[in-house]
Amino acid sequence: MTHTSELTVTEAETALTVGSGDMPVLATPAMMALMENAAMLAVKSALPDGCTTVGGQIESSHLRPSKVGDVVTARAEVVGVDGKKIMFKVEAHCGETLIGEGSHLRFIVDKEKFMSRL
Repeated sequence: MTHTSELTVTEAETALTVGSGDMPVLATPAMMALMENAAMLAVKSALPDGCTTVGGQIESSHLRPSKVGDVVTARAEVVGVDGKKIMFKVEAHCGETLIGEGSHLRFIVDKEKFMSRL
């Protein structure tokens, strides 16, 4: 299962605005959030009613900067399932250029039970 999510970089996603750096380029946390979004959507339609996935771990490189106005895509591919754990390979591109890659772990949870624990 795979999914690709897309983002046009705005000031809101820059390291300067997010606080993860001091330059107006795509923030690493914003790139990783796009990767998580792709992973969440890759499995969403296969989950039982009332369930979703939550992120548990993400590891990624951030290889090249992207400026405001650039279109960034993140692709997630399921590479393993172990009970309620789903493992993904994730990568991000700006055009044809690989800008980040890594792995991501999500857990299947019942939404009501999850929220009741807060």
